[in-house]
Amino acid sequence: MNDSNVTSLSAKRGRSGVIEQAAVPDVAPARPGRHAFGLSLKLILLTAIFVMVSEVAVFVPSISGYRVSFLEERLATAEAASVLLGSSAWSDVPRGVQDDLLASVGATAIVLRTGDVTRLLAAVEMPPTVDEVADLRRTDMFGSAAAALSTLVAGEPRTLRVIGPVKNGRSLELVISDRPLRAAMVHFATNTMIISALISILTAFFIYISLQYMLIRPMRRLAQAMVRYSEDPEDKARIIEPSGRSDEIGIAEDKLAAMQMHLTETLAQKRHLADLGLAVSKVNHDLRNLLASVQLFSDRIAALPDPAVQRFAPKLIATIGRAIDYCQTTLAYGRARERDPQRRLIALTRIAHDVAEVLGLDQHPTIRFESRIEPGFEVDADPDQLFRVILNLCRNAVQAMDGETEAAVVRRLWIEAIRQGSVVTIRICDTGPGVSPKAREHLFQAFQGGVRSGGTGLGLAIASEIIRAHGGTILLVDHDGPGAAFEIAVPDRPIAFDLAARARVG
Repeated sequence: MNDSNVTSLSAKRGRSGVIEQAAVPDVAPARPGRHAFGLSLKLILLTAIFVMVSEVAVFVPSISGYRVSFLEERLATAEAASVLLGSSAWSDVPRGVQDDLLASVGATAIVLRTGDVTRLLAAVEMPPTVDEVADLRRTDMFGSAAAALSTLVAGEPRTLRVIGPVKNGRSLELVISDRPLRAAMVHFATNTMIISALISILTAFFIYISLQYMLIRPMRRLAQAMVRYSEDPEDKARIIEPSGRSDEIGIAEDKLAAMQMHLTETLAQKRHLADLGLAVSKVNHDLRNLLASVQLFSDRIAALPDPAVQRFAPKLIATIGRAIDYCQTTLAYGRARERDPQRRLIALTRIAHDVAEVLGLDQHPTIRFESRIEPGFEVDADPDQLFRVILNLCRNAVQAMDGETEAAVVRRLWIEAIRQGSVVTIRICDTGPGVSPKAREHLFQAFQGGVRSGGTGLGLAIASEIIRAHGGTILLVDHDGPGAAFEIAVPDRPIAFDLAARARVG
């Protein structure tokens, strides 16, 4: 079927007669220095911080292990010296030899334990007081870490008693100052932190360079494209051009381009509709005055005694009255919706007869019209609105079949109706070319569902709105044979139970 029922849209005009644009929230322009602390700088800082945190987590076990290794080296040196001393008693070892031994180990006393036997190998004349014991025979991760940190943060030198196992089940005890240990640990910690900082900077730099080209620049391009497009959404030149990437950034670019194109087309369509509404509102004003004059002449013609005039004048006057009503409500679609239906029981056969007369189907040379509605069939609806819906659908069918140039083509249009409970179903069928698949996608959307070349689709949109206001539906359905079939379902008005009960009592 074709759609030719073009109804005007409303357009708002200011005092100057120019169409007023809908209020659109202002988009704040991007500040010049907004990217001073953008994603790039955040990325490099966070990368450096995370690498440093990881290095710190590794640093504690490292410094703890370095402290244990330092003390084990002292024990190994003391063990080698103990082998040289053999089984000599402490009192038999010359003073000079003891001093050399203690100096090589860096201790103030060396004790060898074998089972229950304790032998002092060497010692200074006045050994210092022990401040802390470091037993390497029983070490754990947390204890070693705490002892290492304690050595690092100690303000004053302390004396350590170091106990460690040696060969043959023996153990050595050393009394040493932690000053050399602390100096070595500070040097180790400084080198470790310098290396960690260099690793952090290099890692952050390489990650920054990689993500800069993989993520930051494409995302910045997306952001700039959105800001640029928001400044003038109707300019197609501002639509982003996808880079063709196959990853998530590429998908985002494709979707953004499609969304911007759809929005630009929608805005252009809205502008065209507004321009159309302004033009139609001007035509409506003058046409309404002309129809009023025609109605006056029709009233005078109806007063003539000619039988033919008396037959056709009421129909002419009714048709002109409908046209005036349409002009008076021509902006209803643009305001929001059609007026509420004024429903009452009407004879559907009369509506079909009036539609056939208005379209001239009773005398059409090529199209045969059939009303397959049972006599006395009634429907609960607004008579004028239902007439407009059926007239629009039948006019579309007539225009579609008139476009057929082949003389042998069967051209038939019929209306049928059935009642199922409280729902009346009306079908308008024809043997025309039917509705194309493209037109079916937006069949009942204004200015998108036109089924005829040059049609607007507004008639079907208004018909759908009217039927929905009745609580019903209008659909394009399949049927046997060629052509198209529209099915209208109109339910009866619900009756309140309390009103029905009072009516029975009365």
